[in-house]
Amino acid sequence: MAETFDDFKFNRQILNAIADAGYTQPTPIQQKAIPPILNGQDVMGIAQTGTGKTAAYVLPLLMKLKYAQGENPRALIVSPTRELAMQIEENIRTFAANTDLRTVVLYGGLGPKTQIEQVNKGVDIIVATPGRFLDIYIAGHIVTKQLQTLVLDEADKMMDMGFMPQINRILEVVPVKRQNLLFSATMSDKVHSLAGNFLEFPTVIEVTPQATAAETVEQQLYQVPNIKTKINLLKTLLDKEDDIKKLIIFCKTRVVAEDVFKFLARKFGEAEVKVLHANKGQNTRINSINSFKNDEVKILVATDVASRGIDVSDVSHVINFDVPVVIEDYVHRIGRTGRAYNKGVAITFATPSEQYYLNKIQKLIRQIIPVLEIPAEVFIEETPYQERQDQAREIDLQKRKEDPDFKGAFHEKKSANQHKKFDAEKAKRNPNHPSNKKPSKQNGGAKRSGRKR
Repeated sequence: MAETFDDFKFNRQILNAIADAGYTQPTPIQQKAIPPILNGQDVMGIAQTGTGKTAAYVLPLLMKLKYAQGENPRALIVSPTRELAMQIEENIRTFAANTDLRTVVLYGGLGPKTQIEQVNKGVDIIVATPGRFLDIYIAGHIVTKQLQTLVLDEADKMMDMGFMPQINRILEVVPVKRQNLLFSATMSDKVHSLAGNFLEFPTVIEVTPQATAAETVEQQLYQVPNIKTKINLLKTLLDKEDDIKKLIIFCKTRVVAEDVFKFLARKFGEAEVKVLHANKGQNTRINSINSFKNDEVKILVATDVASRGIDVSDVSHVINFDVPVVIEDYVHRIGRTGRAYNKGVAITFATPSEQYYLNKIQKLIRQIIPVLEIPAEVFIEETPYQERQDQAREIDLQKRKEDPDFKGAFHEKKSANQHKKFDAEKAKRNPNHPSNKKPSKQNGGAKRSGRKR
């Protein structure tokens, strides 16, 4: 097992770039993945974020390509989100600093003109989101016949986001003879089936058991009755916790993210907090990530679209304001802290209707998350009627998912309402009811007039 990067027989240009970036010792995924990738084998890596998996495939890729050559790409790295694509490109730029290798990153959200110009100048490595790669390929600007290596990063997220048709299309347009690398944080059935179609006798590398939360992350859970209490608890924790150096707060919708952002902006001032979600323009999202990375802001509020591709090594805390509905996202969210062997804290707020997803998460990570008492100074709000109804409805739906025969409280209420409607209909049909007399006369009249004719 390689103990230093020198053991991998990298050339001097790459070793100097690794040293300049401040890396001294390879992580477990790098120790296990780099030799087979250098050897030309197909590799399947199961590794959560923060384990150094990007460098695990970027370093051997650079070693194999060595220098700029020709006009067409020789490696393609496909990523589910633009944030992750930019993060990968940044890694390549760091490690290829002493080479003349050319990298272009392709993603949607802005016009393709500049990206097409960059591709046309000549490129060795393309990093792309699936849709934008296909757009530029179909428009005739990418020649794939020189591709030697295809990397699918965050394959589980690509499956969750519905990119399977685009992935299949990409597999049709790249050379059959190539090296394939697939990386995923979790091994779902969809990823398993993709691996079967995509990889040839792969070397499987699993650095942590399936979907395990990072050992360097301390997990905490607060059971709260409603959203207002979540806000009160958030305020108390931020007032009390002196050790929160850098914080990401995850919300499940853009609306909740905006509400939490507005609350924090009022409390700390807009200079201290940024918000990141799919509705924000491309430049705003890039600026928000950079401000957070460069310590210009302490708090980043984000939806799961941003939970991948934020590679900030010194995030001290993550707060799950909402429990994620896609349970694998929990692993990705908390993987934003405790990176590069640092310690981190992941705090989750859960209402009664979120307990269902929490149970599934605990099963996935094979851990029980310790429950903490809500601090005495947190004001516990009364749950408003509408929120109570929404929670009860959500719990009914969850129980019905587990047991299709479950009727639920809302079913019973519905039945009572149906009985009322039925009784009202019966009353209307009573012969003495005014609405019934008129039609019967008309009908009788019509029959009599028919007999006269």
